[in-house]
Amino acid sequence: MAHVFFTQQLARFTTLPQVETGAVQLRAALESAFSANPRLRGYVLDDQGHLRENVAVFIDGRHCADRRRLDDPLQPDSKVYVLQALSGG
Repeated sequence: MAHVFFTQQLARFTTLPQVETGAVQLRAALESAFSANPRLRGYVLDDQGHLRENVAVFIDGRHCADRRRLDDPLQPDSKVYVLQALSGG
């Protein structure tokens, strides 16, 4: 099963900083994570269901290809990392 990992900044909104999923595409994997952790959705996706500007997703070490469709394929052993950029000074 693919694994979806959330960085510490996002993991504070969930009891599960890692989610296992049988999803074969990124959007379905994220939906699995959101069903287990509903508060995450608003931090990761905007109101149109696209990745927020301050969120990066890496699948097996590569940026996701389409931030709107989120249709990148996943392999059974894929590792998906969801990161939220931090700002401040």
